[in-house]
Amino acid sequence: MRLGIAGCGRIAERGYIPAALAAEGVTIAAFADPNPERLDRCRALWSDGGGEARGYAGLPALLEAEPIDLLVVAAPLAHHLPLAEEAAAAGVRSLVEKPPTPDLSTAQRLAALDPEPLLAFNRRFLQGAELRDAIPAEGWLELDLELRFRRDTWGAHEVRDEALLDAGIHLIDLACHLAGADPIAVRRARVEPERAELELELSRGRARIRCATDRRHREVVAVSDRAGRMLARSAWGGLRNRLAGALGKPDPLALSLQRQLEAVKAAGVPLLEQQMGRLHQGHPHRLLANAADGATAMAVVEATRRSAELNGAEVTVAPVAEVAT
Repeated sequence: MRLGIAGCGRIAERGYIPAALAAEGVTIAAFADPNPERLDRCRALWSDGGGEARGYAGLPALLEAEPIDLLVVAAPLAHHLPLAEEAAAAGVRSLVEKPPTPDLSTAQRLAALDPEPLLAFNRRFLQGAELRDAIPAEGWLELDLELRFRRDTWGAHEVRDEALLDAGIHLIDLACHLAGADPIAVRRARVEPERAELELELSRGRARIRCATDRRHREVVAVSDRAGRMLARSAWGGLRNRLAGALGKPDPLALSLQRQLEAVKAAGVPLLEQQMGRLHQGHPHRLLANAADGATAMAVVEATRRSAELNGAEVTVAPVAEVAT
């Protein structure tokens, strides 16, 4: 599977390049970025791993010159929709980094593209892969999800998204994914630039979500039944990650992106048209996320912001069927 990567920021350097180097049957054919220094750095990192990729100042030149199977959209948020639109016009499917777009209306436009983009909700390939088999298909669920990290250690070149978009959107999608459920309403929301929390009512349970971009890295997901019995739990970060790094084990980010790329390849890019139909049928625990899932997550984000404005009052989330149209 030949990838093009649009955007040579930290997620390309620290995520997609090592992921593609480790993935079976995946190669990066070309990079596109208007910044020549970042472009050269990504090409050099790929070359150091034994690969060879061309560099282009813009996506149109890449699409014209390179036969690619999938475009990874890893540019700043404002460019996600325009880049995915260019790829779709060339008949190329995109894998768009989170958050999908700045707001719900543009997320709906992303979901309407043909071929429909995939969404890079990579926590589905960490906690999702780790926990999904332990969660029953029916019955009420209580979920507690936390994701925190120090933004400054990431060293982003340009983007400093608020905590809700940077970290919270992962947990919103993961809660819906693990429960195999639709979001209904948000309550008790608090939104600050570096921290956010909310309670998300689901069609079969409730998720308490907390995120921060100014605290030491930690990711915890716990799933219980109505009686409070623990069904599944996952913890990443802290000492576990430091020990794993010291033992030469894969970085969680690169590992999750590797699994994600391998899942796309396993589906078969030419066969994804058939697979995408199944993605829209709400199959529990499906790993690949699509742009409609991104629109659903953005609907929750907007409901969260509204709840915070109303001092935590309950705000209904737009139904999935309405979001996806």
